Amino acid sequence: MATTTSSLSSSSSSSSSSSSSSPLSSWREGMSSDNIKGLCLALSSSFFIGASFIVKKKGLKKAGSSGLRAGSGGYSYLYEPLWWVGMITMIVGEIANFAAYAFAPAILVTPLGALSIIISAALAHIILRERLHLFGILGCVLCVVGSTTIVLHAPQEREIESVREVWDLAMEPGSQNPTQNSTPHTKYHIGLLIKRHNLSFAAFLFYAALIITAAFVLIFHFIPLYGQTHILVYIGVCSLIGSLSVMSVKALGIAIKLTLSGMNQLIYPQTWAFTLVVVVCVLTQMNYLNKALDTFNTAVVSPIYYTMFTTLTILASVIMFKDWDRQSPTQVITEICGFVTILSGTFLLHKTKDMTDGHGMQSSLSSVRLPKHSEEDGQDDVEGIPLTLRRQDSMRDS
Repeated sequence: MATTTSSLSSSSSSSSSSSSSSPLSSWREGMSSDNIKGLCLALSSSFFIGASFIVKKKGLKKAGSSGLRAGSGGYSYLYEPLWWVGMITMIVGEIANFAAYAFAPAILVTPLGALSIIISAALAHIILRERLHLFGILGCVLCVVGSTTIVLHAPQEREIESVREVWDLAMEPGSQNPTQNSTPHTKYHIGLLIKRHNLSFAAFLFYAALIITAAFVLIFHFIPLYGQTHILVYIGVCSLIGSLSVMSVKALGIAIKLTLSGMNQLIYPQTWAFTLVVVVCVLTQMNYLNKALDTFNTAVVSPIYYTMFTTLTILASVIMFKDWDRQSPTQVITEICGFVTILSGTFLLHKTKDMTDGHGMQSSLSSVRLPKHSEEDGQDDVEGIPLTLRRQDSMRDS
């Protein structure tokens, strides 16, 4: 009887200890060592990139005062040292971001770019005097909450042993025969999986073709007509091309990680093909992002670029790497809610960028359509600060 009682007590204690430790074990299972490395790299990347927006903006202003502005097609900023400081800072951040994609899925890494928006908005408030309203601070808090939600429910990184596997995901469906040595029952279900993956393959090809077509239409048709007045034109090109560049960056990062671990991936032509795509896409993004930053307010460019870029990148990752196939519906819905929370934060940052206690939302809406320097010659708007705010500053100074 005593033996039975002791065994029952020990079993109950073991079950209670296992139940109490299950949340921690499940969290550890969700946050693998690779995910933690990717998280740390993504956080450091956000700090560097957020600061680089401000430094580059200062350089673009200084270069535009003595030459043709970047928004008007000029490249005088290439001779401005301050712009190069900002570019080097951004490169450091992009390198950290590049490395993060090699360790963690894009669904985890990309949304954390919202932290760079917080850094950029705070520094713009301090250095560029682009006012951050109380609702903007609330937007920053929402970005942090949404980012935390995504981090806690992010999928584990897919185990890839060769860059050719990434190439197969993008270009060659059904390169392996998974039905070999399987029973007829399992062959039927695996066949259904192959069909589903083939559909995903076709969807990614269609997605890539659609992205490239849309980017060319924006560059050659809409930019000459609306580039100076509609912010979505410049940022649209950056976001569309950026979603493809992230897929190539992830493939190249995996190749470098495997090479450093002893499995040389430089011998495969797929590695160099991904490298070429990365170079072309990054140069295109830099060019049109410079135009957007020089033409429109930084507090507008950052959140809109983040929203479009992150949405398209997550879509591309889900199609190509099938991140959500390894998660339960609850996890997927939680990640979507976290992403919507981040979008709500960026929306607040965007809508309240020029609000003061005595002004409504109208100045914020009008500044989206009008370029920051559209009335510079008439001195009606200076550096993106509305005339009413500038008059208040001059009255306080007097």
